[in-house]
Amino acid sequence: MKPFMDKDFLLSTETAQELFHTYAEHTPVLDYHCHINPQEIAENRQFDNITQVWLGGDHYKWRQMRSNGIDEYYITGGASDREKFQKWAETLDKAIGNPLFHWSHLELQRYFGYYGVLGADTAEEVWNLCNEKLRDPSMRVRSLIEQSGVTLICTTDDPADDLRWHKVIAADDSFSVQVLPAWRPDKAMNLEKPDYADYLKKLGKAAEMEIHCYADLKEALKKRMAFFDAMGCRASDHALEYVAYVPATEAELEAIFAKRLAGEPITREEELQFKTAFMIFVGGEYARLGWAMQLHYGCKRDNNTGMYRQLGPDTGYDCINNYAPSSQMADFLNALNEIGKLPKTIIYSLNPNDDEAIGTILGCFQNSDAVGKIQQGSAWWFNDNKTGMIKQMTSLANLGLLGNFIGMLTDSRSFLSYPRHEYFRRILCELLGSWVENGEYPKDMDKLGKIVKGISYNNAVNYFNFKLETK
Repeated sequence: MKPFMDKDFLLSTETAQELFHTYAEHTPVLDYHCHINPQEIAENRQFDNITQVWLGGDHYKWRQMRSNGIDEYYITGGASDREKFQKWAETLDKAIGNPLFHWSHLELQRYFGYYGVLGADTAEEVWNLCNEKLRDPSMRVRSLIEQSGVTLICTTDDPADDLRWHKVIAADDSFSVQVLPAWRPDKAMNLEKPDYADYLKKLGKAAEMEIHCYADLKEALKKRMAFFDAMGCRASDHALEYVAYVPATEAELEAIFAKRLAGEPITREEELQFKTAFMIFVGGEYARLGWAMQLHYGCKRDNNTGMYRQLGPDTGYDCINNYAPSSQMADFLNALNEIGKLPKTIIYSLNPNDDEAIGTILGCFQNSDAVGKIQQGSAWWFNDNKTGMIKQMTSLANLGLLGNFIGMLTDSRSFLSYPRHEYFRRILCELLGSWVENGEYPKDMDKLGKIVKGISYNNAVNYFNFKLETK
């Protein structure tokens, strides 16, 4: 029997072990999509206790605690941090097979030097050990990032954001890690939302203009893109219900926009027409600027309306949506391609059943503009586990070129989440090693090492044109 989460955790063959320890283990981390707060980096936050780091805002853990029958008082309510930690430890006792069990223990090992097992009976020991460690200056946010081997972070930022904290970080030579903004214009696109008119005022103020028509909106967005580009932005990100393609004329779009600003209801067809045009417009701008376009879709959000009223969005009440017409996504990419404005594009679906559809669509639009110009993104959210990663990478290998894959991202709000890259790399090396040991690929360690380092780091450096050296 293998020891619990030892140095060869998830690595069952000699080839897998060699690939990980020689090529993947010490390769830097490039986190090109996450949701961490740049203000906390700028201010170099120091956390008071492990609950603040682990349970503050982590809806992955909240969902599991609810599944364990724990009262909301101990999850997002007024319980003490020590009580909340105890309830999380009790939940871990039952989390066999769940990635949160592995992530939590990787974080305890890497940051706190704890190689035991966290559960109800060890919660007090771990609580004291972690909190003692967190008081050390080496556990401030910037040190956590640096000791994790991170070279660059892309946050997620609204077009109206002044990026003041990015400016502070960029001006500080004492911090070696690049922290760049990423463009997330969902609020500018979602005209069906009740606060849309208020948001346009905020966006217009940031762009130093008033927005009275659709043409004004596009001009305001172009101004803000220029600002983001000057701040080092290399990627956009979009949270979509699905990638739609419902074309309309410019006159129809102006009429739809005017209706919405006048407070009149718009139809579902008009909403889709507007969003299609919006995405084609911004996609063309990304191509001009050399940005990558990330498309995240397949999520049905805020399903528990009672808890949404109580806690708001991003609190653990989302699920997979199985409606995502691949034909419309193909038509959308083709529309951009037809006008010569298809940017580098990364496609993520929350539904693992979409892997093969995505894999076949990629091949329709690849060209010499970039290596792996159209990418399938890493297994996302509910697929961010051993099974999901193996399925996604196997599908990509079957239908495309796995060696050009740009690999893992944290998509996290936690500064302790970087061991997710290690988790991914172990699974990657185990998968490649199994193919080699089964005689499906030669044991050419030079070629295999380049593949592993590429997927772990180098491919993303090249794909986004970051100012980093490959390893």
